[in-house]
Amino acid sequence: MSPHRRMMKLGAFLPAPGHHIAAWRHPEARPDGGLDFDYYRSLVQTAERGMFDMVFLSDGAGVRTRYKDADELSRQGRMVHFEPLTLLSALAVHTRHIGLTATASTTYNEPFTLARQFASLDHLSAGRSGWNVVTSATDAEARNYHLDRQPEHAARYHRAREFMEVVTGLWDSWEDDAFLYDKESGRFFDPEKLHILGHKGEHFSVRGPLNVARPPQGHPVIVQAGSSPDGQDFAARWAEVVFTVQQTLDQAQVYYRGLKKQVADHGRDPDHVKILPGAFIVVGRTLAEAEDKYATLQSLVDPVVGLGMLSYQLGNVDLTGHPLDGPLPELPAIEGSTSKQQVIYEQARRQGLTIRELYLAVAAGRGHRFLLGTPETIADELEDWFVNEAADGFNIMPDYHPGGLDAIVELLVPELQRRGLVRTRYEGTTLRDNLGLPRPAFPPAPASASPAATNAPPVPAGSSSGASGSSAAPASAV
Repeated sequence: MSPHRRMMKLGAFLPAPGHHIAAWRHPEARPDGGLDFDYYRSLVQTAERGMFDMVFLSDGAGVRTRYKDADELSRQGRMVHFEPLTLLSALAVHTRHIGLTATASTTYNEPFTLARQFASLDHLSAGRSGWNVVTSATDAEARNYHLDRQPEHAARYHRAREFMEVVTGLWDSWEDDAFLYDKESGRFFDPEKLHILGHKGEHFSVRGPLNVARPPQGHPVIVQAGSSPDGQDFAARWAEVVFTVQQTLDQAQVYYRGLKKQVADHGRDPDHVKILPGAFIVVGRTLAEAEDKYATLQSLVDPVVGLGMLSYQLGNVDLTGHPLDGPLPELPAIEGSTSKQQVIYEQARRQGLTIRELYLAVAAGRGHRFLLGTPETIADELEDWFVNEAADGFNIMPDYHPGGLDAIVELLVPELQRRGLVRTRYEGTTLRDNLGLPRPAFPPAPASASPAATNAPPVPAGSSSGASGSSAAPASAV
């Protein structure tokens, strides 16, 4: 395999039971897996054995649901799970190569806290951390943070842009070789290589510096999943991996080419942004085996849960009063994940689905592309998108765990490797290495902001950093 050949990038999207809405009810599933570390360790090690670039953990700041009553809520299988940064920090010591990507919101966090947490994860994992940046999308989350409802869509993205300026500036608080650890001279770090952010903006006032050294990757990999106009503009400016929702080749090509152009318009290299559409996969040694697996899961869908889940995916649209075996009604414009709403709505219209048929269809991939078949037929579909400017890889969504992920690693990945589309060994030691992304260089400080201009004295080991406590500290180089 040529080291210069373009390789398909793979994310393993790992909610504890799997992606199918009824995954937790599967006879082989672990309903309590979301709170079992050994279970998650096994899943991530399986993904690493399958040469995935990263595992991806979604998250929300609360129980994100609008289901109408307690009985409906009680039928769900994804209500509780570990906080992802905590979990990935523990998993870092049980893995060696695979990237560890966690979701965290810019709406309900502070930049200093997240900058510190992701920098720490990058050190703990020797350069394998990624941050899936979200702005959150439900009032349920807002109510856990002193608000009655979420801020408007545009306001959330306005805050997110400033949030990113602060976080990336904090990651550049210290130059890569700032720390001397020189016991003989008594110099713990070189004060000329410390940079105070000194940010004062509309949403945040953050002086810095960060009390974690610059991450091994320079910055953890930035992941983003928004497909709205605001989301795409944000991705074009900041993201290095983009998770997206398309169901047809034409849709995916339009998105792929459009986003790559926006990346270039922001002065960035389009090759440094990897676009990974979601792919819900059910694979069997034969087509009949795959169909049987899917039929088992579909038979476990509770109609109450199916309708409630569809309502949520459509933006909390109230579907009560509409016949289940009738067509989906016209939908109002909504705040939140409007891009996914549109994909699901178009699927219903394109395929002529009733409400019942639609919730059964969405029970699998929740609007993402659905692939069922043998390793060969699924590999054909993935390869078609990959070679025809529709994807740089895929965010793989197993149907249930652990069996669905096992089948993908044991059946599908070897077929992709046989075609020269997926690596047979990891290329590097960091997530950036394996994704083929450059490490952010430390930005050169303007002469007027040089720490040397302050004549700051060396800081003895064991003392606080004199520069960070001094009114003569340098301005940020960011």
